[in-house]
Parts: sequence; C-alpha cells; structure tokens
Amino acid sequence: MIVHSKSKNYEVHIVNNLDWLKGDSSNRFYVLDRKVYEIYKNELFSCLPKERMYLMDAREENKTIYTALDVCAAMTVMASKRNTRLVSIGGGIVQDVTGFAANILYRGIAWTFVPTTLLSACDSCIGGKTSLNYDKFKNLLGTFYPPDEIYICSSLFKTLEEGDFLSGLGEVVKFNVMGGDNQLASMEKDMPELLQRAPDKLLPYVKASLEFKKNIIEEDEFDKGTRVLLNYGHTFGHAIEAVTDYAVPHGTAVAMGMVMANRISLSRCMISEEVVHRIEKIIKRIIPLYKNGIDLKAGELEVAIHKDKKQIDSNITAILMNNNIDLEIVHDIQSSEIKNASKFLEKFLSE
Repeated sequence: MIVHSKSKNYEVHIVNNLDWLKGDSSNRFYVLDRKVYEIYKNELFSCLPKERMYLMDAREENKTIYTALDVCAAMTVMASKRNTRLVSIGGGIVQDVTGFAANILYRGIAWTFVPTTLLSACDSCIGGKTSLNYDKFKNLLGTFYPPDEIYICSSLFKTLEEGDFLSGLGEVVKFNVMGGDNQLASMEKDMPELLQRAPDKLLPYVKASLEFKKNIIEEDEFDKGTRVLLNYGHTFGHAIEAVTDYAVPHGTAVAMGMVMANRISLSRCMISEEVVHRIEKIIKRIIPLYKNGIDLKAGELEVAIHKDKKQIDSNITAILMNNNIDLEIVHDIQSSEIKNASKFLEKFLSE
C-alpha cells in the first residue's frame, strides 16, 4: 500500500518477519520500546549494535519534547548526518516521539516505523501526525512528518497483553463499522477468530482500516476538512480517557465513545435501533466487563469534551452515524444528550 503525502509518498508493508533488521546498520539508529526489546531481544534484536540503540519506556509522561531531544542527542554522535535513518519500533507513544525527532533533526531525516501494537498498526502508523504532551496539556505540540516506510508484522501482536490487544480492536471495529454494512456483517461473523488473534482474519481487517483512513488523509492530509470524520467515537472517547485518569485505554475508550455517539444518533432518529444493537453487540465483545460499575461523571465528561483541541467554539461538535452507516458532522450536541448517553453507557458496561 502506498500512501500519497504532500511531503513524500510512503509505503506500508505487511510482512511475515523482520529479517531486514539483520541488514547493514551503518547509517541506522534504533529507538525501541523497552518492553518490546525485553520480549524479543534474543529473537529479533541481538544483531543490533548496542551503541546505536535507545530504549524508551513507553509511558504517557515520556511522550514529551524532552524525550525527543534525548533521542536527537543520542543520534548526534553518529558519523552519518543527513543520511542517518531512524528506525522506530514500538506503539503510538514511541511513534510520536521518534517521528518528532526525525522531523527536527538536521531539518528532517528518513525514518522507518515498525508498529508493535494493534492500535498503531491499524491507525496511527499512517497519517503523518506526531503529538507530544507539554506541561499538563495532552498532544499540545506536534508536526506532520510521515515515516518513509512502515512494516506491519502480525506475529508481534501475539505477545500483547489482552487489554492492549482489545484496545487495538476498538479502532479496528471503528474503521470497519465506518466501512459500511458489508464490513459490519463480516465482523459479526469473524469476531470469534479476531478475538483469538488469527492472523489470516486479523490482517485483512487491519488492511481495510488503513485503506479507509488512507482515502481520507490523502484528501485532507492536514486536518482541515473531511479528516474530522475519523473522530467518530473520539469526541466522547477522549473525554472518557480524561475523566477516568486514562485507566480506560484509548481504543477501548473510542469503542465506548461509539456507543455514546450511536445512542445520540438513535435519540435523534438518525439511525435505526437494529443497526445500533448490531454495533453494540460487537463492542460488547471487545471491552472488559466493569462489574463494579464505572462512574463517567457526566458533568466532568462535558467539561473534558469542551477542552478537547478538536472543539472550535462553545458548541459541542461530534461525528454521528445515520441509517446508511454514513457519518455526519453535528455541531449542536446538548448537555442532556451527553448525560443520557453516558448513563446508558454506564449500564451497558456493567451488564
């Protein structure tokens, strides 16, 4: 798959192995998620030169410009300069830090990204966005600087913890619901095998997710128009992350956000109850059961939505779905709708 960007075209490779890592490392520098390194250090990374390796603890508090500058500092000791290639191996946090570093070092160097989480493989690996936290603000700093190449290897998903894998499935479900009734019907049939991480089932859905996103970002690379449609589930999902202090991971929060968005669509008679129930049945299988309940704090939820950088004025904008499983931008979400949808979600999560 080739993604066409204003700055450069870049290719997504879906591969069975990462044997290319054994190639010439003379102009490469590697940034690896420390956890991934520990899992695969003998199987994949024993051939990499230690002096050209930066191990990163992939935590939200490390997704800052200071970590990006640490990477830049580590790379400046290399003899090569503009022809240095940064190889980034990890999930979305590693991607954000290394993409930013590759963009600012020597005014831009080549970089390769190997997503090791399902979440980054099905979504963030394309699109070119880098986002860093600054002070107490999430994703305040950022650039558009896509990798030169991306390698997706499904065997890396086998060692993901269950919560991380299910979080990735949240974005997979989102994209394939957005893909229309045929994709929705396919997921209904294939969900048992997707939950078992069967590569022959999982990879086609990852590819379908990326193809859906590719069509939108090629039309609106810099997020000025139709790219906002990709925020289906995110308006409420980001707020859910915030009010739960990020105890709910991103993809899972997006799936919860889809439930809320669809319930608002249903209350507005935009979508049929049958379609809502079909989507909820799938989502029910990919989010954990909150046996003790979860307090979404409807008042705090609305405050968090207003703080989201996607909101442009005092009105609340969200992406809703209609009966044709098409997406619409709605600018007049009401407090009462947020309250009712969050109450439904709390009940949905506890049953």
